[in-house]
Amino acid sequence: MDTYDPAAEVVEICRDLLRIDTTNVGDSSGPGERKAAERVAGLLDEVGIDSELVESEPGRTSLVARWGGTTGEPVLMHGHLDVVPAHAPDWQVDPFSGEVQDGYLWGRGAVDMKDFDAMLLSLVRARARAGAEPSRPLVLCFTADEEAGGAKGAGFLASQHRDLLADCTYAIGEVGGFSATVRGRRVYLIEAAEKGMAWLRLTAHGNAGHGSMRHPDNAVTRLAAAVARIGGHDWPVRLTPTMEVLLAAVAEIAGTEATPENAESLIEEFGPAARMLGAVIRNTVNPTMLEAGYKVNVVPGEAVAHVDGRFLPGLEDDFRTTLATLAGDGIEISQLVQMEGVETPYDGPVAEAMTASLLEEDPEAVVAPYLMSGGTDGKYWNRLGMRCFGFAPLRLPADLDFTGLFHGVDERVPVDALEFGARVLDRFVGKL
Repeated sequence: MDTYDPAAEVVEICRDLLRIDTTNVGDSSGPGERKAAERVAGLLDEVGIDSELVESEPGRTSLVARWGGTTGEPVLMHGHLDVVPAHAPDWQVDPFSGEVQDGYLWGRGAVDMKDFDAMLLSLVRARARAGAEPSRPLVLCFTADEEAGGAKGAGFLASQHRDLLADCTYAIGEVGGFSATVRGRRVYLIEAAEKGMAWLRLTAHGNAGHGSMRHPDNAVTRLAAAVARIGGHDWPVRLTPTMEVLLAAVAEIAGTEATPENAESLIEEFGPAARMLGAVIRNTVNPTMLEAGYKVNVVPGEAVAHVDGRFLPGLEDDFRTTLATLAGDGIEISQLVQMEGVETPYDGPVAEAMTASLLEEDPEAVVAPYLMSGGTDGKYWNRLGMRCFGFAPLRLPADLDFTGLFHGVDERVPVDALEFGARVLDRFVGKL
């Protein structure tokens, strides 16, 4: 077996993918993912790996390939190819330029999640050329539509092409493996859980009429009061098993013990990452859209609001009961999108391989699981019986507001973090 460098191509592959516009605006009006999927297929074909392109509709393209040995059950390693929109005038650089400056690779998708796609492709190509296939089989999957819920990507694969994935027992994807600095110690956060998602429509009905008259049955007033109650509710702290493990690790660094009462102060130890982690010790609901009326002197008969609800794994019933109480009488609640919360223990050989791979590259670090506030394609793989982890390793500067880059302006990833991630993922693959 020849020696190889798993990070040799990671920057160029990531730049290449960033320059392919795969904007997902939430419907089928964007460019789609086919061009990017074809590029991935070409990169795999160059090293002798066959792949299959699967389309849920024209242009909405995912890719699946199998590679590796025959020892044990396959592990799914998945990344999505689509990105959220970017408003170019707000950016310092063209969001689809793949520009490298100041030690960072810039572009929409640099952290969500063409960085992982590039890490995976770089190490696979290096190993394939060196004849260093892992003993365990891998299913390499690059999906469409994750940024709009995944129905046209992972959801389509899970429902219509289960044969391509059905024998996988673990799934490795986003968002985890990145570092945050706590009192000078790097803590690598590996996603072992995700909040559930409930996108809901609230509708109030009332008597329409002239704006100059009394209208005690006013749909706008009723809806506004409901939205204010929901948006202002202080949800209690509830620690799931995953967050108990993480906070115990942080408490040890801070020289204290973790309790529900000091959970919020321990979360603050994470600095900029506290924005995300503060949302995973409680349920959350954010009103996001309001629609009512068509003329200033006409009281409308209907008012509508949309809310983005996220609930902790195992607490969906409590979430819905509380939300109904907050909405109150006269508010109709209808479901737009619902996805379950998922959580798996951070144990077993795959978890051990992730921890060992990170510590071999960064021996003084701490590795712990966490619960992610958003959602990923992992929810679909969970329905197929896979244990899902987020592991896209990045060693980050202590002062970088990394979680603020997801879907943010000037999205970028440190070049040395990309190279670090490719090396860690390569170690991980070698341990499977």
